[in-house]
Amino acid sequence: MGQSYTLAITGASGSAFGVAVLRRLSANPAVERVALLLSPTGKRCLHDEAGLTPKDLAALPKVSLRDERDLGADISSGSFRQDGMVLIPCSAGALGRIAAGTSETLVSRAADVCLKERRPLVLCLRETPLNRIHLENMLRVHDAGAIVMPLMPGYYSNPETIQDLCDTFATRVLDQLGLSEADARRWKG
Repeated sequence: MGQSYTLAITGASGSAFGVAVLRRLSANPAVERVALLLSPTGKRCLHDEAGLTPKDLAALPKVSLRDERDLGADISSGSFRQDGMVLIPCSAGALGRIAAGTSETLVSRAADVCLKERRPLVLCLRETPLNRIHLENMLRVHDAGAIVMPLMPGYYSNPETIQDLCDTFATRVLDQLGLSEADARRWKG
């Protein structure tokens, strides 16, 4: 049986990074299904920044769009077998809700399930500058088992386009999920 992941795009700038990771997950032969969550402001950023709609992303192979208000969804239960979750971009608000353990949306509940079940949870925070609350929340989720991976793309691959930056970062995110793939943009020394 293939692997199952959840990807959430929340309301922070950088939705192109989330799209790059989603496309990689969708194309990965080891992945059987990807649950896609978009917060209301995540939908807005997706449209404003990438000109895409939730339906555009749901058309990708293996991707199923979920309603973030559906707290009864399969991914809200620890008994549902999934292999990890990525929030990219992860807003400071989503980070705060996860750090506080509040599960008022499917995004925060699915993240909470990953933490309690000790499954990979990758939070790609997109916020600057950071205040003390953000820093404390990052430490809190880190100590709970999340991988805090701020959206800080590398430039060592000499990117020529924004898509190059997104793809290089997407490779690093998939590494955190154990889905390593060959990529010419990796550092060679």
